[in-house]
Amino acid sequence: MLTTPLYEAHKRIGARLIDFGGWEMPVMYRGIQEEHVYTRTASSIFDVSHMGRLYFTGPDTEALLQHVCTRNVSKLKVGRSGYSHICNEQGGILDDVIVSRYEDKWLMVCNAGNREKIVAHLKQHMQGRNVKMDDTTTQSVMVAIQGPATMDLFARHMPIKVGEVARYGFVSGSYMGQKYSVFRSGYTGEDGLEVILSAGTGVLVWDYLTQDGGQDRVTIKPAGLGARDTLRLEAGMPLYGHELNESVDPLSAGCAWCVDLEKEFIGASVLRKIAAEGPRRKLTGLVLEGKRIARQGAKVFTGETEAGIVTSGTLSPTLEKSIAIAYIDSARLASGDKLSVEIKDQRIGAAVVPLPFYKRGS
Repeated sequence: MLTTPLYEAHKRIGARLIDFGGWEMPVMYRGIQEEHVYTRTASSIFDVSHMGRLYFTGPDTEALLQHVCTRNVSKLKVGRSGYSHICNEQGGILDDVIVSRYEDKWLMVCNAGNREKIVAHLKQHMQGRNVKMDDTTTQSVMVAIQGPATMDLFARHMPIKVGEVARYGFVSGSYMGQKYSVFRSGYTGEDGLEVILSAGTGVLVWDYLTQDGGQDRVTIKPAGLGARDTLRLEAGMPLYGHELNESVDPLSAGCAWCVDLEKEFIGASVLRKIAAEGPRRKLTGLVLEGKRIARQGAKVFTGETEAGIVTSGTLSPTLEKSIAIAYIDSARLASGDKLSVEIKDQRIGAAVVPLPFYKRGS
């Protein structure tokens, strides 16, 4: 099993570690709910070094990325990032990625469990193109710092003008001889940053940012993958292996905004047909009656007719309601019939609500 450069730091502060996508990762430190609430009210730091970091150079890089990505990456300016899907020929999602454009290179961040698959896919489509790919995943650290106090706290600690960076923008440079990239993005629904550093520097920065500031000071505290999942679910953000997989297309997943059907890319012809006919099923938010949690795989019904399936569910710490994301047959959604979710042979009433469940500032 792989470990990140921050592994010893996690053990030192008592993290509970689990296997996640072939990596031994912290699921929590103090408790999922406490870490969730602290992220919503202050600032938390997450080790996301398990995510793939693939750099590309060469004159044909942009053409390669245009071919494999649903998004029109040619529209990205230097210093900007964009969310995209990578599809197979049938329009199924191989992975969801973030693509960033530097002055002299491109970066793709992919999911940990899909890294080997995506690297192989990219190598296949690099053939005949003048492109070099450098997988730096195991040689660097990536942390996500999220929450309403993040920008102020990070600026206090680091001499980087992050307040001037727009959402989905990034800055890169060097500090004391060490290179860095700081992105204003994240996966929690809060404002925040994602930072890429060398392995050794990353360990020092983690310890520096999480040092105890005393009882009267707000500090950046570690949070694990458990809170990251409940936070992203409240924010209506899809997770690969739950909402996204190779049998799901981006339009059904509610991600048409990251698909440019006017350009050619792998799977485009299939997606154009789905767009013309309308998706057969749609990704939908549900709020359940009571506090019982609908887990992935729970069936959704309209009356006695099976109408869909839950992909993610939790008891929302912020809303104090049982929430779920599900794929529902489009025809059933249009009927307006009352829905229910089957949890351990019991049908629990559920109401359709728009995603996201939680929006910053609301």
